[in-house]
Amino acid sequence: MNGVPENILTPANRLSDTFDVVVMGSGAAGLVAAIRAADAGLSVVVLEKAALLGGTTAAGGGVMWAPNNHLAKAAGYADSHADGIAYLTEAAGHVLSVEEIAWYVTTAPRAVSYLNVSTKVAMVPISRPDYHMEWEGSADGGRGLDNSPFDPAGYPGLSALIRPSSYFPLLTMTERDGLNGRAADPALLAERAARGVRTMGGALVGNLLASALDRGVQLAVTAPVKELEESEGRWSVNIGGRAAGKPIIASAVVIASGGFEWNSRLRQAFLPFPVTPISAPSNEGDGLQLGLKAGAAVADMTAIWGVPVISTPEHEYDGRQSGRMGNVEMTLPGSITVNAKGRRFVNEALNYHDASRVFASMDPQTGRQENNPAWLVFDSSYHRKYPVAGSTPGQPASWMPSAPTLEELARKIGVDPDGLTSTVRRFNADAATGVDREFHRGATPQDRFLGDAANTPNPCLAPLLEPPFYAVTIHAGVLGTSGGLATDFDGRVLDRHRQPIPGLYAAGNVSAGVFRNNYPGGGATLGSAITRAFAVGEHLATSLAPACPPLPTNAGAPIPADPQAG
Repeated sequence: MNGVPENILTPANRLSDTFDVVVMGSGAAGLVAAIRAADAGLSVVVLEKAALLGGTTAAGGGVMWAPNNHLAKAAGYADSHADGIAYLTEAAGHVLSVEEIAWYVTTAPRAVSYLNVSTKVAMVPISRPDYHMEWEGSADGGRGLDNSPFDPAGYPGLSALIRPSSYFPLLTMTERDGLNGRAADPALLAERAARGVRTMGGALVGNLLASALDRGVQLAVTAPVKELEESEGRWSVNIGGRAAGKPIIASAVVIASGGFEWNSRLRQAFLPFPVTPISAPSNEGDGLQLGLKAGAAVADMTAIWGVPVISTPEHEYDGRQSGRMGNVEMTLPGSITVNAKGRRFVNEALNYHDASRVFASMDPQTGRQENNPAWLVFDSSYHRKYPVAGSTPGQPASWMPSAPTLEELARKIGVDPDGLTSTVRRFNADAATGVDREFHRGATPQDRFLGDAANTPNPCLAPLLEPPFYAVTIHAGVLGTSGGLATDFDGRVLDRHRQPIPGLYAAGNVSAGVFRNNYPGGGATLGSAITRAFAVGEHLATSLAPACPPLPTNAGAPIPADPQAG
């Protein structure tokens, strides 16, 4: 950490002995709760287990899903509170109550307004449609919120402390979507890297960290919480790096330490099938286990934020084998995804969460997963146009099997040759007409969004004709687990009697997700995390600060009490 100003990080052994609020985790959930609490005049410290800040938020795309937000309306997108209710009812009304749906559609846009008005966060609505445009209340854009690039000027040393993405380039999500699957401009990426600019989740974290520092929130890294105990209305927080194990005493603790997807023991105990995680490897369930020890109840422990993952031998993150989302490669024209029988089993352009469910399907005859792993199969025309898992277009990677014929490729990767050749023959006939009769790939706006707009008549379909042919393994993966500590609408952790544990809060993937294993649109993960964290911060402000000072503002309209108004 040489060269990092001391006003950014506080060594664990120099932290104060008491704080109003201790926050575990420096992703979006932890930082939003910390900032909102600090706005009420509360003293706050954020403890990060890893050596870098930002958690899975910094590693990911940074998009937040928020119906009826004011930024979308200002950009000309049509939406309403009633439409948000109707769509979320279609998406999750089978598991969410009317009250829970109303809470989210009311609170999420208030969180967006708060971030836009009172912090440095700069969100931009994107034209990505909801994942089910056929449902009542769906929107063709504006509910997904991207982040403008974070320029670290004015905060020297901060950019170097933010966890890098394991594979996303230094582009905004809007810029990436506009590439139609092609590689980014190397000069732009180099210029941004030289200036320490961060994008996507890194931009969100950068602006949240800058906002936290402006408020005097203290930040400590390599500060894992080892013990958490309550006594007489106060919490004792023991962390690594403190001299002689001296605890911090706090009135409230916010657990925002991420999911448990990197803990093999917890995965085996709760998840129904093997997964490849692509989140921050520090997500090992520490906060979940501390909450359980404190008497917390849990919910939805089998739930995940699922995604098909391409994991190459050379892809490591923090020294651990990881991978990258494979949904764009699956969507682009000129590829198919097949199982060991050589058969397609899903609409490859389906949103990544729903597609991952099909990867985990069980074969009733063998009792094994029939689609995990699967193989992305493509031809030379595809390979020249699009980067696959970060590879250079037209340059085969060592981990990318190839063969002059489909039969030879199938034998090389252990796929049934007759099944693969017959599948490609049938697919090619459909691709020539632009209509996928088997799975309807590219038939909807949400399918076509990540396709190649230059490819007509269907941006998601092209025949596999040109040898040699290539294959890449794809596994069921996770952006994170989404089951965990049970909370109420204020983010208060509940015990087994559904009563709040005084002074204990949770937000983000350490808690049971808002949508209960459903994924209404791109950015649902951060939508769940930020909305609950905002609620946590508001409750801390009213419960711990007897006379809240007015919220700071940068620009824009005041935060509405109810987005239905106006």
